[in-house]
Amino acid sequence: MELILWRHAEAEIGEPDEGRKLTAKGQKQAWKMADWLDRNLPESCRILVSPAARTVETAIALNRKFRIHEDLAPHRNAADLLAAANWPDSREPVLIVGHQPTLGLVAAQLLSGQPQEWSIRKGNIWWIAQRERGDITTNFLRAVMAPELIGK
Repeated sequence: MELILWRHAEAEIGEPDEGRKLTAKGQKQAWKMADWLDRNLPESCRILVSPAARTVETAIALNRKFRIHEDLAPHRNAADLLAAANWPDSREPVLIVGHQPTLGLVAAQLLSGQPQEWSIRKGNIWWIAQRERGDITTNFLRAVMAPELIGK
């Protein structure tokens, strides 16, 4: 199983929270990361997106089919996200476009086994994979990518 966590790009400040859209900087972040993802994601990747405007706009930059999933909304928790992704039983990679602190909580749970609040920066991607060796299954960090690491 592979789980790719993509935090939405920079968004406007304001209310209602779920209606906030990307800033101009956020749009650039989303397009840079989408370009990187398009080159690296398998075609079979399932893409699930929070219903918030900023996550939908971030996902649109990828120009692939995605499904909006209520269990990824800002007020949901790590267990909801993992259930939506069908972790660890999904046979295909899953890309989640979501929010802090949920993404950081999921990353911490899968990589350290501890309920900690790790911070995933806006627009960043954390790619988590599983490896099976005999009876032992371990999770590992396959990649971390940030918009500022991608050329213009």
